[in-house]
Amino acid sequence: VVLSELALALALTLALPSVALDNGLALTPPMGWLAWERFRCNVDCQQDPHNCISEKLFFEMADRLAEDGWRELGYEYINIDDCWSAKHRDAAGRLLSDPERFPSGIKALADYVHARGLKLGIYGDLGTLTCGGYPGTTLDHVKLDAQTFAEWGVDMLKLDGCYSSAEEQAEGYPEMARALNATGHPIVYSCSWPAYQGGLPPKVNYTILAEICNLWRNYDDIQDSWDSVLSILDWFFANQDVLQPVAGPGHWNDPDMLIIGNFGLSYEQSRSQMALWTVMAAPLLMSTDLRTISPSAKEILQNRLMIRINQDPLGIQGRRIVKEKSHIEVFLRPLSQAASALVFFSRRTDMPFFYTTSLAKLQFPKDAMYEVQDVYSGKIISGLKTGDNFTVVINPSGVVMWYLYPTA
Repeated sequence: VVLSELALALALTLALPSVALDNGLALTPPMGWLAWERFRCNVDCQQDPHNCISEKLFFEMADRLAEDGWRELGYEYINIDDCWSAKHRDAAGRLLSDPERFPSGIKALADYVHARGLKLGIYGDLGTLTCGGYPGTTLDHVKLDAQTFAEWGVDMLKLDGCYSSAEEQAEGYPEMARALNATGHPIVYSCSWPAYQGGLPPKVNYTILAEICNLWRNYDDIQDSWDSVLSILDWFFANQDVLQPVAGPGHWNDPDMLIIGNFGLSYEQSRSQMALWTVMAAPLLMSTDLRTISPSAKEILQNRLMIRINQDPLGIQGRRIVKEKSHIEVFLRPLSQAASALVFFSRRTDMPFFYTTSLAKLQFPKDAMYEVQDVYSGKIISGLKTGDNFTVVINPSGVVMWYLYPTA
């Protein structure tokens, strides 16, 4: 069964029109680590050598990904964000890394990362400057920069959109896709294009976007707060009729980084972000300090069943199917082999809530029977019939997440 479904998923992927992006990459949502939310544009290596944007930070994070069990679970990309480059291009017009903070150069960093079985991502900006004020990739530099990244051995490019017009973006984003393809070196392509155009049609054409980019930022940057997580959730699920159908193998909506392990989320909120990002088929790009991460945050991020659900080969993005007056919401993601993931989410702020429903009320097929596994506790419920009422206890701003598969 798995093979035929994989074949189907592959056939569907191959049937997609591929005007520019024909790279066969990111058939499941990319997983890894990204510097931005936690480390920002901290370039003060005198004052803060441990946390500044420097090759040391990326060498150390690569070691952590390789040695602390992350790589084996699929967290393979180690992604540089803004503020890595020198303030000027070289005489030939090429981008250079900052000579003091990245003295070995990006190619040496890529080699180091590759030697640990990982992949390196880098950041660029389709404009006169990056958001942090470093040299951008104007239209006349697109091909040269793509070639430079390929020569360095970069495996993923996040292309931002500061300091560029809508016209430049409409020309530059597809042009970069063609330029990356032309290098012959496989590079996953992450676009910020829709985020700069409001994220919705008619300004954003998701059919075209899916042919150009492997993943794209639709909405605002995540900040280290629960309010930020909720604002992203609200926008994505308010617009799910537009966004949900456009995700799939090789082209994903990106609600931005996982902030689990930082300062702004409680334990329950951390579990909620992980579950909701997974049900959204979102890229799992952590932005936290892996050198000091707490055991509880690590346990959430390394949950094997959660990752298996996120990486499901069908690549169908989930939807919110229930929004109760009691501030309980239910999300459903269809998975391969007729399995499903359900997330019961509480926006309440008072106390644990006893939520009673049935699979019949959640539109599961009549007369079916399911085996259920609680994704966080591991507890198994056998023989749950579609018509059976059940109760889940959901903590304030927390989730209960189920993995279900039919047994009859």
